[in-house]
Amino acid sequence: MSDTLRLTMAQAVVKYMMAQKVEIGGEIKPMFAGVWAIFGHGNVAGLGEALYQVKDDMPTYRAHNEQGMAHSAIAYAKTLNRQQMMACTASAGPGSTNMVTAAAVAHVNRIPVLFLPGDTFATRMPDPVLQQLETFHDHTVTTNDCFKPVSRFFDRITRPEQLLTSLPQAMRVLTDPVDCGPVTLALPQDIQTFAWDFPTHFFAEKVHRLRRQQPDVTELKAAVELIKNSKKPLLIAGGGVHYSGAESALSALVSDYGIPVGETQAGKGALPWDHPQNMGSIGVTGAGSTNALAADCDLIIAVGTRLGDFASGSRTMINPDAKIVSVNVAPFDSIKHYAKPVVGDAQLTLPQLSQALHGWSPDDAWKKNATAAKAAWDNYVDEATANKNTLPLTDPEAVGAVNRAAGEEDIVVCAAGGLPGELQKLWRTRFSRGYHMEYGFSCMGYEIAGGLGAKMAKPDSNVFVMVGDGSYLMLNSEIATSVMLGYKMILVVLDNRGYGCIHRLQEFCGGPGFNNLLEDCLTVPEGAPKTDFAGHARALGAKAEKVDSISELEAALERAKAADKTYVITLDTDALKVTKEGGFWWDVAVPEVSPREEVRQARAFYEAQKAKQFKNL
Repeated sequence: MSDTLRLTMAQAVVKYMMAQKVEIGGEIKPMFAGVWAIFGHGNVAGLGEALYQVKDDMPTYRAHNEQGMAHSAIAYAKTLNRQQMMACTASAGPGSTNMVTAAAVAHVNRIPVLFLPGDTFATRMPDPVLQQLETFHDHTVTTNDCFKPVSRFFDRITRPEQLLTSLPQAMRVLTDPVDCGPVTLALPQDIQTFAWDFPTHFFAEKVHRLRRQQPDVTELKAAVELIKNSKKPLLIAGGGVHYSGAESALSALVSDYGIPVGETQAGKGALPWDHPQNMGSIGVTGAGSTNALAADCDLIIAVGTRLGDFASGSRTMINPDAKIVSVNVAPFDSIKHYAKPVVGDAQLTLPQLSQALHGWSPDDAWKKNATAAKAAWDNYVDEATANKNTLPLTDPEAVGAVNRAAGEEDIVVCAAGGLPGELQKLWRTRFSRGYHMEYGFSCMGYEIAGGLGAKMAKPDSNVFVMVGDGSYLMLNSEIATSVMLGYKMILVVLDNRGYGCIHRLQEFCGGPGFNNLLEDCLTVPEGAPKTDFAGHARALGAKAEKVDSISELEAALERAKAADKTYVITLDTDALKVTKEGGFWWDVAVPEVSPREEVRQARAFYEAQKAKQFKNL
């Protein structure tokens, strides 16, 4: 029949993906910029064949690690504010379960990725096959069921015609401003090859546009009343500002009324660092300026943030008497911390707030206090990041050197360890996407693969990946991928000989150094050998060098910027010397009983902080 098209299930999936478009700035672009694939017996004959047929129109990227390629897909979508995305496919069994951690990263951070894992034979004719998990009490369970709790939408396609209802739902979730997150379609390897007569209209081009929700009139009115009754407001900008494209609306609101702003990890860059109202970061790894204002404010205006534990100091940092207005597109997030919700798109809501507030202003003393606090913090950052030519080298000085080397629209990428705290406090960006931190799941190993995804999204920007030795050793294979694909990154590897961040936390909780720094690993009596990170990076195809001072780092960064492929710079840093100023308490439970006096003292301090937390609950 002329109105049908006979395709395999895998071919239909690919053809449907290619029909999805997105409008960005008036230009129609492909929704899926490509597919990351590591083939195995579970997907090579089905999905692999389908992808080959469209190789000239939809690129298929080969990676070296399934988790890594998925991190790259996440970073790509995050850098482009979720407007374009990628898909990831791996073979049945371990190839697919390797992507589960990345799916959790995407879920927590609300980033769209389409996961297409190969799955066990639906017909069960050759069972048990290689790499098949057999669940004795339930034959319907496969390893891909691991994706269910870390997917916003999950389906297992056991008949080709099921795509008619499943794929539209998958796209609904991937493009929805509220439900946005990872989608998993488990594809049994035999069903990928089954053919069916699909209606041709199913593959008609569909152009997606960001759906913007107007705020409810009643909620908006209640929020305006709360703001007008406040004298000392503080606005907290979260990642939702970026995804809404509300940076200009935010700037207009806070500039018109002199409202100080604190940025979360996800919200950093919502205002240029030198914007008069930008007080700096907020929370556990926040600026002293912003955190002091949070403790004294009478109103929080939370925009596009869940106010997670790091942003709120585990619910102890914000003045317990302060009221909270939460502007958020997600009702689920808008009521957290007993906030008065304003459910709506930030780009639409903030101008309406601004118009309704005409004639109101915070207290002059509050605005002057904020201005003074910002100036003091800016001076502190200047001092902390300056090249002091001291040894051993410190993370703050390294951050300063990289920041000075970065151009106006360059990007820094990080995810885990102590560096996120240093970067949130000290990194300065005027580019809204110049700061790329995966701190929803804080996944060690995201950094290098994430840097690759960010570079693919913004090829004209230099991408600086700042990574500790621990995360580097966990997942470094995508250095080879970046060299192979020709996407140059600049990696700065800070080697503090272990997990320095958790070592410091361990000591803060009263414990002795144990099993975090390599020197404290009691099962390595003669000490772990020192890793030659530069030599390792060269073996993966990158250019690399080791430096021993900040001045050498600054010179190496200039060589790296001029290089024609991924460049790795490694330096040794002190695990104990970090930025002391700013920051706040974080709720990490301390044992109630211990023979160590240090633990008992830490427990007493912990209980005092928990009492403050209770007031906010």
